[in-house]
Amino acid sequence: MANLNKVMLIGRLTRDPEVRTFSNGGKVAKFGFAVNNRKKNQQTGQYEDDPVFIDVDAFNREPGRKLADLVEQYLHKGHQAYIEGSLVLDKWDDKTTGEKRSKMKLLLNDVQFLEPRADGGNSNSEGGAPARPARGMNAAAPPPPARRPAAEPTYEDEPEHDEPSRGGKTPEDDIPF
Repeated sequence: MANLNKVMLIGRLTRDPEVRTFSNGGKVAKFGFAVNNRKKNQQTGQYEDDPVFIDVDAFNREPGRKLADLVEQYLHKGHQAYIEGSLVLDKWDDKTTGEKRSKMKLLLNDVQFLEPRADGGNSNSEGGAPARPARGMNAAAPPPPARRPAAEPTYEDEPEHDEPSRGGKTPEDDIPF
């Protein structure tokens, strides 16, 4: 039986990341994230935003992946981001009541910043787009060049021929069936 646990979200941070460093040198950045679901109000017939709040944990991983550092440095309350991760169930005992508690959290695997840089760095001519979107550890890499679809040729671009150029044969003559 197949198994898949992948979440992709675009939303905004609800609070600044809280960063903790472990004695072994590890680091975690915890932050709140909100996305909106659209639903129709039965009384008014209008669509309204229904916010969903998610707790996210970003860790520095041993070989290379320093997501906690990226989140700490570039993301703040209100910033928009694209995040990918997997769901984990966080379990604990409530200290006041002694009851077992649990909640779903997102373990961050990748992030892309969707806000312009605060320092007003190089931005493209369209404006509003980030000058340097970060995806995982490629935060310092420049964005790939924009790809534009090839223009459709028009009949004006076609050369004019009075007669077929292949010794009297037309292109249809070359079809093998």
